[in-house]
Amino acid sequence: MQYDKIKDKFAGLIDNFPMLRRLFYLVLDILLLRQWYVKAKIKKHFSKNKPVRFYDAGAGFGQYSYFILKYFKKSTVHAIDLKMDYMDSFARYAAKHGWQDFTAQRADLTTYVPKDKFDLIVAIDILEHIEDDVQVLKNFRKVLDTNGKLIISSPSNFDESAKFTEEHVRSGYSKEEIISKLKNAGFRIVSFNYSYGKYGQIYWKLCLKFPLSLISRSKLFLILLPLYYLVFYPISLIFMVLDLKVKNEIGTGIIVVAEKGKT
Repeated sequence: MQYDKIKDKFAGLIDNFPMLRRLFYLVLDILLLRQWYVKAKIKKHFSKNKPVRFYDAGAGFGQYSYFILKYFKKSTVHAIDLKMDYMDSFARYAAKHGWQDFTAQRADLTTYVPKDKFDLIVAIDILEHIEDDVQVLKNFRKVLDTNGKLIISSPSNFDESAKFTEEHVRSGYSKEEIISKLKNAGFRIVSFNYSYGKYGQIYWKLCLKFPLSLISRSKLFLILLPLYYLVFYPISLIFMVLDLKVKNEIGTGIIVVAEKGKT
C-alpha cells in the first residue's frame, strides 16, 4: 500500500498552517512506535544537557530534526533528503523560531559527504531504498566523530509487506546482513533489536493499517478518526509498550546502533 499521497496532504496542511506542525509531530510521536524506539536509543546514548551535532539522513517531515532542536539545546542539525518540499517547509518553520543552526540540502547519500563531523546520524527507513547501501554506510563513517553513534531503522526480512513496496530495492534486512554490511563499512555494533514483534504487529494493524486503509478510500473517514482512536488507541498503547519493553525474538523491523570500529 502506498501512503505518499496521504503524506503529501499532511505536509501541505502543516505548511499552510504552521501552528499545526507541533500538533502533527505530537501525533506522530503518539502513533508511531518506530519513533519510540529511535528516540529511546537517542536518549540512552546522549545527555540532554549537552548539544548534539546531528545528521538527519533522509529527514522526511523533519520530526527527528525537530526533536533534536527542542530536546538538546544549542544543537546543530544538518538534514538531507531527495524530496526537498518537506525540508524547505521545515526550514521556514525553523527560521521563524530562531533555529539558526538548522541546514537542509538535497543530495544523494551514495555520493554526498558533508564537510562537518557529527555526534549522531540517523537513517530511518531509507537504506532499503538504496541499492548501494554499503557506500552510504561508508560515507556515514567518514563524518561520524569519535564516540558518535549511527542509528538505523529499517524493515527486517520478516516483513512480508515490504516485499510489495515498489520503492524498495530490497524487502528488508536479516540480522546477519545488516551487521555484516556495517562491519564491512568500518562500524562496530553497539546494539541490535527487532521491533514490531508479535505485540507491535497488533498495534500496527489497530493503530495504522486499518484507519489508513479507510482514509485512502475516502476523505470522509477523516471525520470518524477521532472516534476510532478514542476507542482503539488505549488498546494499541498497551501493545506499543509491550513491544518496546519485551525483547522480540523476531520482528518486522530492526533498530541498530553502531559506532566507529577500530581501523
